[in-house]
Amino acid sequence: MSTFSIFLVLITIVCFLLIVVIMVQNPKGGGLSSTISGTQMLGGVQKTTDFLDKSTWTLATILIALILLSSLSFTGALGDTGSKIIEKGEAPAATAPAAPAQQTPAPAAPATK
Repeated sequence: MSTFSIFLVLITIVCFLLIVVIMVQNPKGGGLSSTISGTQMLGGVQKTTDFLDKSTWTLATILIALILLSSLSFTGALGDTGSKIIEKGEAPAATAPAAPAQQTPAPAAPATK
């Protein structure tokens, strides 16, 4: 398994976790924290909101770092620094022009008896 494949799997896992954490939150301040009625569970409503907020930022930071690291490990055809098209384009210009083709005499007609 190549390094790029490992990064691809890690990026997929982090994306899935980030989607789950974002879907648990409510844009109006409710979400998972509004279902907790008392302060006994998970340290209260404020602690749950803080945890979800911190986990969102942490997962987003990890995702960006993994994407940057995966781009550094990518060694595919697009990662080549030299262009093969330019090298092929310069090669015919460097060679000498071909000599003109020699004319060959037409074949003689077969003899008839």
